[in-house]
Amino acid sequence: MAVVKLTTETFDQEVLQAGQTVLVDFYADWCGPCKMMAPVVEELAGEEPGVKVCKINIDEEMAIAQRYGVMSIPTFIAFKNGEVAGKQVGAMPKSKLQELVR
Repeated sequence: MAVVKLTTETFDQEVLQAGQTVLVDFYADWCGPCKMMAPVVEELAGEEPGVKVCKINIDEEMAIAQRYGVMSIPTFIAFKNGEVAGKQVGAMPKSKLQELVR
């Protein structure tokens, strides 16, 4: 499944109302660790069929980042049934991201 780019307008429908686990990558274009994690996030999207993987640019959608207390990037938040189920901050191996969504 392809990674879904989120906006403030699409966040609730794509994440909170999704009928599946959703992993949201909070990132910025200028962030080195975010760029490093981008291929890992893409791989995960292709390997976890039951998980919707989304990205949200915090510079463009600051209100969502503030709503979920994102202070550092990259931040990864897993949502299950519209609720935060887990949160990890920083670059990490793919196995750590997989643990977050399982």
